[in-house]
Amino acid sequence: MVSELLSEILLSPSSLMIVAVTALLIALLAAIQAGRTRRIYEDRLELLEEKTSTLWREVDELRVTGFDGEPPVLTDNNATPNSDARYRTEKAAYDRLWPQVWHLYDRVGTFLRAVEAGDPPGELRLDARNAALDARARLNHNRPFCCDTAEHLITQLIDTEIKAHLTACQYLDDLKDAGGHASDHDRRVMRDKCSALHDHEARELMTQLVQVIRKRTLNNG
Repeated sequence: MVSELLSEILLSPSSLMIVAVTALLIALLAAIQAGRTRRIYEDRLELLEEKTSTLWREVDELRVTGFDGEPPVLTDNNATPNSDARYRTEKAAYDRLWPQVWHLYDRVGTFLRAVEAGDPPGELRLDARNAALDARARLNHNRPFCCDTAEHLITQLIDTEIKAHLTACQYLDDLKDAGGHASDHDRRVMRDKCSALHDHEARELMTQLVQVIRKRTLNNG
């Protein structure tokens, strides 16, 4: 009797209407909530895209101005423990790199002067080559600790000295093939190329490198 009465109540038109309205309200609330969630997600995604775009613009600006801008002075005055450690680490890298860079410049210059003078180069050719290899290896070992400007200048300097060395070596090989007699034209071409590379380009790179290292390491009070 009770079950029949309950069935009649549940299956009555009014009960079915209530169930339908309730289901509609639940579906409507779910749709509203889904819309809010989607808007929140879209807002967060847009904010993240804006932050990412800003970050990449800053990275691009740093990349462009890295070589052209003035390198900041790296001093240990009023420094925090972290900045003091960075200062000492970078300065130690330059202390290791500079003697090798100067040795390369000196060895290549000595070799080129011997070739231009027509003197037997002897071990000078191998010395200059080894100096270039040692400088490249020393730079690779200390690359993470140098500022971008110094690294760029040292890389260019090594490449320039290698070009000058190869130019003189090619002249010596051609001279050997010619029976030891070079024309005045060949000698002048070799001298002009080596002078442009070593006496001008490499010297200018050395000057710039000295200025960068001074600005990065010297205490300006």
